[in-house]
Parts: sequence; structure tokens; C-alpha cells
Amino acid sequence: MADLDQHLVGIVGGDAQAFGHWVAAAEPLVRDSLRPFAATLDAEAVLQEALLRVWQTAPRFNRDGKPNGLLRLAVRIARNLAVSEARKVKADPAEIEDLERALVRLEAHELRTGPDPLLRALVEECRKKLPGKPAAALSQRLETGGGEPDATLAARLGMKLNTFLQNVTRARRLMGECLKKKGVDLEAELSS
Repeated sequence: MADLDQHLVGIVGGDAQAFGHWVAAAEPLVRDSLRPFAATLDAEAVLQEALLRVWQTAPRFNRDGKPNGLLRLAVRIARNLAVSEARKVKADPAEIEDLERALVRLEAHELRTGPDPLLRALVEECRKKLPGKPAAALSQRLETGGGEPDATLAARLGMKLNTFLQNVTRARRLMGECLKKKGVDLEAELSS
């Protein structure tokens, strides 16, 4: 993953577009960090509040020399907000403690292991097998990180919006089938 702190200078300067590019790439990762709270509270509201706080605190953010410092701050803010919200909705104290312990274990695991290189290689192998138009549509989506509307991406590829969306859907289905054939349990991977 690219170091999203490349947008930090613009964000600190109040550049909303730089923040938008950062959010496009960071938001799925912050959202994923809230998965343990999904059954307990409104994770979407927590996510939005966390992103707002990142925007507000970014001018005071000091880099620690490691990549993705602002992303790590966003995850920490989101998780702290989630724990506070869980307490407000009077979630079972034992459940809150379990969540906090799970988050500590998850953070320790992420810091220790990083992304799974074997899974990444399998994903790339399956991506290379995609037919032309689905591959192009998926590549556009991934390269822009959600920072541009689908209509713009479709126009760039000379496709109608509906055709573009069908190609993205087809690419996702083909990727899922390919990974399944290679023994990847997508449900297990996405929930871990």
C-alpha cells in the first residue's frame, strides 16, 4: 500500500481535494477497523465522526517517520470513538472489554504481520487473468481509489456508465471464482 501521508502537506494546508484523495484510500481501511463494533453500534456514524476529527486535527499532526501516520491516527480515533459510543449505548461491559482486547490483539497482529504476501500474489495472479474490458474497468476503480465518479471512469474508457458497472461486477465475480479455485476462502479473509 502506498504511503497516504503523501497527501499530508495539502491536508495540513486546508486542501479539501487532497483530503478527498486521502479519504478515498483510507476510508475502507478505517471502516474495516470498526468491524468488531458493527453489531453494537452505528459504525458508519463513528466512521464519519472519525474522518471529521482527522480533518480537524491534521494541521497539528506530527509525523513519526513511519508510513501512513495519518491513517494510523484515523484508526485510533475511530476505535476510541467506537469504545466511547459502546459505553454510551450501555453495551454490556464484558462485551466492551472483549472488544477492546480484540482491538489490541488486532493491532499487535497488524503491526507484526502486515499484509499477507501470499494472498496479495494470488490476487495479482487472478487479476492478470481477467479479460480486457473487465480488467480495464477494475483497474480504473482501483487506481483512482474511489476518488473519481464512475461516470468519469466510464467515459475515460469509452464506455457507457451501465457497461462500466457491468464490467466491474463481472471482474469482481471472476476474481472471486479465481481465488476460490486457488483455495482462498474469501469470507474468512474478509472477516479476519
